[in-house]
Amino acid sequence: MTMFEDFRNKTQLEDGMIFPSNIYRKIVLQPAYDEAKKNFLTIMLQINIAHLKMLEEQGLVKKDEAKQIGIALKKIDLNYYRLEDYSPQYEDLFFRIENKLIELAGDVAGNLHIGRSRNDMGIAIYRMTLRKKLLLLMRELLTLRDDLIAAAEEHIDTIMIGYTHTQQAQPTTFAHYLKAVIDQLERDFERMQHVYKTVNRSSMGAAALTTTGFNISRERMRDLLAFDDIIENAWDAVAGADYIAEAASIVQLAALNLGRTSQDFLLWATQEFNAFTLASPYVQISSIMPQKRNPVSIEHTRSLLSAVVGDASTVLQMVHNTPFGDIVDTEDDMQPYLWRAIDRLIGIYKLFGSLVVTMDVNKKKLKNRAENSFANVTELADTLVRSEGISFRQAHSIVSKCIKVLLAHGEESLASLTWGLANTQSKLITGKELTISEEDFYKTLKPESFVGVRTLLGGPAPATMKAALERSKLNAHDFYEWIRLKESSIIEAEKELTAFLEEWNQ
Repeated sequence: MTMFEDFRNKTQLEDGMIFPSNIYRKIVLQPAYDEAKKNFLTIMLQINIAHLKMLEEQGLVKKDEAKQIGIALKKIDLNYYRLEDYSPQYEDLFFRIENKLIELAGDVAGNLHIGRSRNDMGIAIYRMTLRKKLLLLMRELLTLRDDLIAAAEEHIDTIMIGYTHTQQAQPTTFAHYLKAVIDQLERDFERMQHVYKTVNRSSMGAAALTTTGFNISRERMRDLLAFDDIIENAWDAVAGADYIAEAASIVQLAALNLGRTSQDFLLWATQEFNAFTLASPYVQISSIMPQKRNPVSIEHTRSLLSAVVGDASTVLQMVHNTPFGDIVDTEDDMQPYLWRAIDRLIGIYKLFGSLVVTMDVNKKKLKNRAENSFANVTELADTLVRSEGISFRQAHSIVSKCIKVLLAHGEESLASLTWGLANTQSKLITGKELTISEEDFYKTLKPESFVGVRTLLGGPAPATMKAALERSKLNAHDFYEWIRLKESSIIEAEKELTAFLEEWNQ
């Protein structure tokens, strides 16, 4: 016996001689079956009811046959299948359920498969599963958005320094920062609305690839299953994976967006920044250092957001360079990565909203930092343009020279900037003394004055922020109503399917 024959015999002995091999069952069929029984059983039953009703209405199945199959469908114990382990006797959950229906109703149950395939049915199952997960995600996003709006209203007057290129830039407010995050979440929501439209389209009637010669109604299946539209081209219906790629992309982007905010929060939680104190349920103590209050909730937020990005990226990589047809790469092996990304993001939204509304912001510390910095000098330059009638470049030069003088003398804040120093620089640069009063000059240096004059749309002035947050609250009503209508459409369709099943069983 050759070495090759020895290895082949050993492999056949360990892995079996018939389909499925032990290793194939372990790494492919068993995991797929476990995901299917957890996510697909109810949806599979709903599709069977809808398809049976459509076949009955189209005259493709007689009424007495529909009743016979309907009685068998009613007898399917979904909880039994949720608990049962994979059996190699059946390739997958679909065939196991079909076999049970034929056992209960006889050969007539085989007619339930008229005009359909596992291909179009599988895609419909994936889409129906994903649409519900998207709606749950969108609800949680809006809850986080509500939390941030409440926090922003609380901090309209909380002065802080804004940063550009990681350096102190200009005074603003914590509300202004939070409103930027709120607006970004709104865009995330709108992207999710668009992907929901892409996802919620029916593949039923495409069959394997080319539709069917039976006179089925694709439109009726769309309505019965609460889809908004039909994927017209049958090839596209079973081959197109852009619906899941688009969903992965927007989930990935939403995680990246919130990840940037979590990075800011982690920095601000340091004792050096001391911008806020997290509530006790969101910090962890050190096993050796008694003084530590580790902001682990923010750390885990950032880490898990990276995991969301990774799972979403896996989806995109699995689509990459696959044939444009029915292919396993875009099916059972891939789908759970997106579900896991969505489930994680839902949890992160809950965690982040909770820690924001329960933390104590160190308002005094933030304001003192703004006062004892050079962040306010932009407004001084602007004021000199208005009061002195000089160009902005001249005003900018006066202020810049003042800062250089202060830095040369070891001063690091505007507290040391005097009217006299600015007047000296004005005479050197413009040849004229300042006309602005000392009172107005020193008022300009206060961060609350800087914030207060920025009343333009999008600025941090208190009145401007209050109006912006009110608009955000009004938008929330429309967003919640959109979700409610989508959820109601699905619920009503499910009720109708249940009613059909009960009619067959009377």
